[in-house]
Amino acid sequence: MKFPVQRLYSLSRTVHHTNAPRINSRRLHWNSAARPYSTFNRLSLRTAKPFPLKVGYYPHRNFILVRLATRLLKIRYLVLGSAVGGGYTAKKTYDQWKEMVPDLTEYKWIIPDFIWDLDEHIDFEKIRKIFADAELAKLLPDFDKVGESLDHLKSLLSPGESLYNEVKGVSDLLLLLDSTENSTAMKASDTQGFDNNGKQYKKVSDKDKAEQLQEELLRTQLKYQRILERLEKENKELRKHVLQKDDKGIHQRKMKKSLIDLYSEVLDILSDYDSNYNTQDHLPRVVVVGDQSAGKTSVLEMIAQARIFPRGSGEMMTRAPVKVTLSEGPHHVAMFKDSSREFDLTKEEDLAALRNETEIRMRNNVKEGQTVSPETISLSVKGPGLQRMVLVDLPGVISTVTSGMAADTKDIIFSISKAYMQNPNAIILCIQDGSVDAERSIVTDLVSQMDPQGRRTIFVLTKVDLAEKNLASPSRIQQIVEGKLFPMKALGYFAVVTGRGNTNEGIDSIKDYEGDFFQNSKLLKTGMLKAHQVTTKNLSLAVSDCFWKMVRESVEQQADAFKATRFNLETEWKNNYPRLRELDRNELYEKAKNEILDEVISLSQVTPKHWEEILQRKLWERVSTHVIENIYLPAAQSVNSGTFNTTVDIKLKQWTDKQLPHKAVEVAWETLEDEFARFMSEHKGKDHDDIFDKLKQAVKDESIKRHKWNEQAEDSLRVIQHNALEDSSISDKQQWDAAIRFLEETLQSRLRDTESVIRDMVGPDWQERWFYWKSRAPEQHIRNETRNELERLLKINEEHTAYLANDEVTTVRKNMEAKNVEVDTILIKDTWHQVYRKHFLKKSLNHCNLCRRGFHYYQRHFTDSELECNNVILFWRIQRMLTITANTLRQQLTNTEVRRLEKNVKEVLEDFAEDNGKKIQLLTGRRVQLAEDLKRVREIQEKLEVFIEALHQEK
Repeated sequence: MKFPVQRLYSLSRTVHHTNAPRINSRRLHWNSAARPYSTFNRLSLRTAKPFPLKVGYYPHRNFILVRLATRLLKIRYLVLGSAVGGGYTAKKTYDQWKEMVPDLTEYKWIIPDFIWDLDEHIDFEKIRKIFADAELAKLLPDFDKVGESLDHLKSLLSPGESLYNEVKGVSDLLLLLDSTENSTAMKASDTQGFDNNGKQYKKVSDKDKAEQLQEELLRTQLKYQRILERLEKENKELRKHVLQKDDKGIHQRKMKKSLIDLYSEVLDILSDYDSNYNTQDHLPRVVVVGDQSAGKTSVLEMIAQARIFPRGSGEMMTRAPVKVTLSEGPHHVAMFKDSSREFDLTKEEDLAALRNETEIRMRNNVKEGQTVSPETISLSVKGPGLQRMVLVDLPGVISTVTSGMAADTKDIIFSISKAYMQNPNAIILCIQDGSVDAERSIVTDLVSQMDPQGRRTIFVLTKVDLAEKNLASPSRIQQIVEGKLFPMKALGYFAVVTGRGNTNEGIDSIKDYEGDFFQNSKLLKTGMLKAHQVTTKNLSLAVSDCFWKMVRESVEQQADAFKATRFNLETEWKNNYPRLRELDRNELYEKAKNEILDEVISLSQVTPKHWEEILQRKLWERVSTHVIENIYLPAAQSVNSGTFNTTVDIKLKQWTDKQLPHKAVEVAWETLEDEFARFMSEHKGKDHDDIFDKLKQAVKDESIKRHKWNEQAEDSLRVIQHNALEDSSISDKQQWDAAIRFLEETLQSRLRDTESVIRDMVGPDWQERWFYWKSRAPEQHIRNETRNELERLLKINEEHTAYLANDEVTTVRKNMEAKNVEVDTILIKDTWHQVYRKHFLKKSLNHCNLCRRGFHYYQRHFTDSELECNNVILFWRIQRMLTITANTLRQQLTNTEVRRLEKNVKEVLEDFAEDNGKKIQLLTGRRVQLAEDLKRVREIQEKLEVFIEALHQEK
């Protein structure tokens, strides 16, 4: 009896060694004595004696065959299990696990090649007969059982190979996205079958055969469903452990997740890049579009394996594009691009926080008066077993603007969708709600306009469970997934179920429900849907493969486009700014920041004398009017020296308690601001760069706004000023003369101001009228006549008080009426105020000349009415107060306020550094924009080159 050992050997090589290198060894004849062989080593043994040989029991040789059969049986579970998840999943699982099967070529020496040819050279039946009566025959193996085992093994492998060919054929068609019904499993033979006993089956029709094969396939799927799920779970856990080891440096293999991370970084930069030279972003993305509430977000959540988006019932929830980068990782987590917080997607509280944060970001992106925003939110999701790709979830397309929406919401959504879909390399994932009439869909027409040939569109029919339940004609579903109902063309068509409408339902529950539905669905049993067209898992695998195929085809072309853009920008810079470094906005900001801090430090180098001179001058300019009008003039109306001094002391005390310290602090604050502005705006000659002017001005204004003077400064300053004003003893002639000069300068300044006011009131004098042909207005003529009348009144009484009596007003008015000039009382009093002021100031100046020699009398306390120089003493007290106040303020400035201002400036600069909008607003111009574009283009090109290199390495 002969056994088909050679056939088993060829089949085992087909399964186990399709990709392994073959060892070309020269086969020897069974009877050749030149090659004795041992199963335990490769060394030659001594030449065996010629036959008859003593046959013994070889348990090790029988054990090797069993081990080989056991390893080959593992392929059965792989091939049969792959049918459960559909054709596509089977192919992917087979390719991944095929690499895990051990390579048996290294152990080929255990069974020499000539063993497989034994049946051609040895008649085992004769050997059995020869040793039939011998006791040694009991030690021989049972050749019948060995043959039965090998036949059974072959019978198991043959259906598995046939099933694999069926699944592989379907998955290959899926990769081409050109479905066909020519499945290997459906090619039933017309020949009659035989059972194990050789009895003939009853011949059935082709239709019955097809139904039997279909039912057998479904039963096989159900049988191995749990086996596949268990294997996938174990594989997922294994990959998780491998990724964790990679994080610890145990396994040095570069993970694939870095590839999608690099690609996502390029897309993030491109989304912020304002394209010039017509360079557009044509890198692939998966753009998820669909009608509102069609299930776009649910499909995306199933692909990401987490409920990560805000939920609502019928209302618009996606108000801005959300870019989701999926990648592998040891833990299922999510993170926003501009945030360091990591959300654990296995915890419900983190999922709720992520959904809330996403909704807040969407609402913040929407401008006032709008409903949706084109600004993209970037989110990365990592987890074991996730397919690597970049998806963009867009707001749902609407047909009608409802109450509460902006009037242009529909147009904005259309423009956002078109902007993403017009990318020639974007993969359009068109989501259609299967529970509603297909004719109500808007998105299919929009997709057809953007991709009329369907070369980059994948159609997804959602809510198939509701569609099967509600539709009277299930064939419509078949027409949809075959692309016959819509004029829209697509690469592939998928049918999925993303839940039962419960927003609190978990991903695992949805996956179980989806699997159970399709296992029991008539659509699948009757062949309306193919196995590779259902479940979100198959959809995810297909989209991922299509995405990476598009990336490999377009990324190098995009890199070349950015090389050309970079060359153009560099040429423009060389021609326009040949002697300047290419500093982008951030680098320019750092340079300006250093200059501003240097200028703040320059405030500490201002001399004390300079500070005090500025403070004293500005403080007197601020308070001089009050001193003249409210202190000096009222006191000058006193009849004697005692009344004058009493009035002065009272008014100085009131002034010091209420106004003077606050005025002094205001002056010091303005002085600090002016000096700071002077240093900020001061040109540095050739080193001055006017590109920083707006930034410096903004920093100065904001720093001054934030700066507040020390609250205790006024209290301490009030005490110092009060003590200074109480001292009325002049110690030497130098101080006396200084006070007289200060008084004269003040009186002369006020006299000039008063004369200027009177000139405006009465109009041009006779010289101006004669030589410059000027004339007076009627009102000026009246005021001039009034002035003349009042001056005559003062000449009669030079010691007239500051107030005009009523009878004097009547006299003046009657004198004016005699001259045919009508005048009212208010005009007379206003004119008198200026006329008397001029008279008083001239009189006071004359008195100053007399007081120059009055120090001798003052020092000896002589009483002389003509030499009572109380006004000199008053102004000496004012002058001394100004000097002491300026000195005190200077100390506060240099010791405290300058440092506080420097601190404020640093805080403002730090705040501006974090506000990109501020930097864009304050650092403008073609030079800045050109440097910024150069930086972006170089960064994009470099990252693209790194990504392309990693992509080639992965191939």
